[in-house]
Amino acid sequence: MEKLPLDAIDLQLLGQLQRDASLSNQALAERIHTSPPTCLRRVKRLRDAGLIERQVAFLNPERLAQTLGHGLTALVEITLDRQDAAALEAFEKRVASDTAVQQCYRVSPGPDFCLVVHTRDMPDYQALTQRLFTSDANVRNVKAFFSVKRSKFGAELPLD
Repeated sequence: MEKLPLDAIDLQLLGQLQRDASLSNQALAERIHTSPPTCLRRVKRLRDAGLIERQVAFLNPERLAQTLGHGLTALVEITLDRQDAAALEAFEKRVASDTAVQQCYRVSPGPDFCLVVHTRDMPDYQALTQRLFTSDANVRNVKAFFSVKRSKFGAELPLD
């Protein structure tokens, strides 16, 4: 994959879109002091190059919990018995397909994976552990940390 040259306007666009991807093309152009057609063309170029992977809405888990139930966030460390490529990829594929798993990172050193999972409650978390960890003979160790307060949440990558 060839490296896409980025100038100051591209970086401003990426920064603005990381903060609020719902901005209209007109509003985005005004914020970065460029014309709407130029803005639209540049954003398309950034998307086509794969720098903008997708646009999503972040839901507020505390407010959602008031409607759907309590809500439980856990950071889970997973250690596998076998770490060959096939075993690692099989585990990644299985957890990535589960909607409760919000993020999955292959890490080193220490555990093999760190997951961020969100479930309705503790029984829902226990069902997740049965589904993803207990039933997998290759999972050696599971260590979970349960969130008591979300102090910061974001997805912005530093651009400077």
